[in-house]
Amino acid sequence: MENSMDLCFTEDGYNNSSIILEKQVFRSKVPESHVQLACSLHYCAFPLNGNELCIWNTSDDPNHQPLHLIGHHHSITALAFGTKVDPLLICSASRDYVIVWNLDECTKKVLQGLMPQGIVIGTLLGMVLYVRFSPDDQIVAVCAGNRIYMLNAKDEAILAELEGHLAPVTAAEFCTWEKNILISVSEDRSFKVWDYCTGLLIYQSAVITAFPLLSLFIDEVNKQIITGCADGQLWIFSLISGHQYRCVVHINVKKERKKFYNKTTKFEHLDQIQNISQTYTPNDIEEEDMVETTFPILRIEHCDKPANFGDEEPSFHDVSAHYLWLGSSTGLFIINTANFELEAALHYKDFSGLSIQIAGSCALMRKAVNGKVFCLLTSMFENEIALMEVNVAALLRCQQNGLLLSGREEGLSTVARCPLLLTSPLYLKKEKPKLVNKKGTKSQIKDQPLVFHNKIKSSGYTSTPHMIMFSPNTKVKQNRLTSECERSCRRRNKEDYPLGKSPPTKSERQITVTDKPTAICCIQYSGNGELLACGLADKTLLAFKSNLIGEPTVYSGHDGAITSVGWSHDNNWLVSSSEDRTLRIWSVSSAEPALCLGKEIFHKSVRSAQFYYIDTFILLSCGAEFYLLRYYLDTSKDEIKRNYRYCIGSWE
Repeated sequence: MENSMDLCFTEDGYNNSSIILEKQVFRSKVPESHVQLACSLHYCAFPLNGNELCIWNTSDDPNHQPLHLIGHHHSITALAFGTKVDPLLICSASRDYVIVWNLDECTKKVLQGLMPQGIVIGTLLGMVLYVRFSPDDQIVAVCAGNRIYMLNAKDEAILAELEGHLAPVTAAEFCTWEKNILISVSEDRSFKVWDYCTGLLIYQSAVITAFPLLSLFIDEVNKQIITGCADGQLWIFSLISGHQYRCVVHINVKKERKKFYNKTTKFEHLDQIQNISQTYTPNDIEEEDMVETTFPILRIEHCDKPANFGDEEPSFHDVSAHYLWLGSSTGLFIINTANFELEAALHYKDFSGLSIQIAGSCALMRKAVNGKVFCLLTSMFENEIALMEVNVAALLRCQQNGLLLSGREEGLSTVARCPLLLTSPLYLKKEKPKLVNKKGTKSQIKDQPLVFHNKIKSSGYTSTPHMIMFSPNTKVKQNRLTSECERSCRRRNKEDYPLGKSPPTKSERQITVTDKPTAICCIQYSGNGELLACGLADKTLLAFKSNLIGEPTVYSGHDGAITSVGWSHDNNWLVSSSEDRTLRIWSVSSAEPALCLGKEIFHKSVRSAQFYYIDTFILLSCGAEFYLLRYYLDTSKDEIKRNYRYCIGSWE
């Protein structure tokens, strides 16, 4: 069966290719998922094969070949075009160098058969996530780690170094109407305002949201800061003098997307599709949100108003309003800054002709050319870069008329022409229960004579039905251990914690765990409350009885301070992590470790470890990564098999 989008045509003849067209697909040898891409009026720039800078001319001239610039040794992580057209500059950054290229000079050298070269303006600054030219192209702001370096765009010189963020800086923009002002956002969930000439911090916000801030846009018309986070939220702050950078609007793009679909979805086009039934309700959008775990705002860019295409223009009718592109991992959105409502939504997965369905990074042109905007995407999971052309007018007309499908996981459903076969696994045959009498023989219903009564007891249909919910099963047999535990709890509650007295405030027992002063790094009760594990800074792990009576069990083997300890679901195993970059699993009945994962697996200290999902996995954190490990312990042999099977996944 054809894809649903292949059958979607509008009344004016718009189809998929007239809304969005994939111009070119590039395949890289390495992933390019989280990279700052760049688009100008006639060019787009992206890394290829890691350290190769590729410049693509967006014109339809077949004589224009992509320009390949080589100068980096490490993978390129950030790109940005200059603000001026003559000369057009582009900055590329990696761990080793920050290079500024003159595009006209590079093109001339390539035509002459020479190797183009750029100007190195920074060396070994670290992991660069974002670069941006100043309005006069004289300064380049480089976001490396939690610092911002202000570099001279003509030679290698650090003009200023801005420190203050507590996490990597994800974006920085220059304020065009305020001289020497730079605004930055970071993964520490705050934004800061700098005077980059003096290096002074003018303003720093509090923590805005629970998710990292990923994108930043400065609205010159309204004089506002617009920042997007990893959870699909937009935060807008005022830059007007005297407003003290207060929050103006908070927008949940997910909710606005639901409102947009509820307002614009129509079904007139279903008559064009024969023998296909489409079932769509607002619940489909809710189900999609349940599946979609993240909705990051990767890019915010200015959106030009399309040319007037008729008197019945469905949107962009307000001359004073202006619009923004929002680039996410799942699609592109146009938002009206006058009322902060969505004007259009385009999901990549709704178009079968697109190579990228989930994007890792996104870049958009600031100005439309002939009513069309170029969009550059990198794939989240594959080594692909795609250049797309979006017709804004066609997109608006289709969606305002309800003729474009709306980002559902399954847009079409077919009606079966025949019933399921009896041998099909989808066929569920319900068998009627057979009545069995006390003697074990099958009972049969015998024919009885029909009897008429003068008075018939009411069936109760007119009364409110009574339902019994969550009725306990009182016939469950309790074993001796359960009964003893219940009696012990009741007796303890009556004797130790009488209702008429205040809670206990004095310590009942105090013990000394070691002879020398030693810090206690972690402590954890077992699930049944009978044992207490204690990790010390002197590399030892102790297990006490909960009443702290008797000698503890000592587990030794770590070469560093114990950072965490956790109990298994059945209270028979202990897991511990240490500063020595090892993880160990201990049996409660043995002081020897049953499993040890060493330094060859973890590059940093394991800070936290615990049993997960009924002891099936081990969940731990190491540096900035989470690990989910699956393990196996063979206790049937004399020698405990130390078997580390595989790592299911890790996330940075």
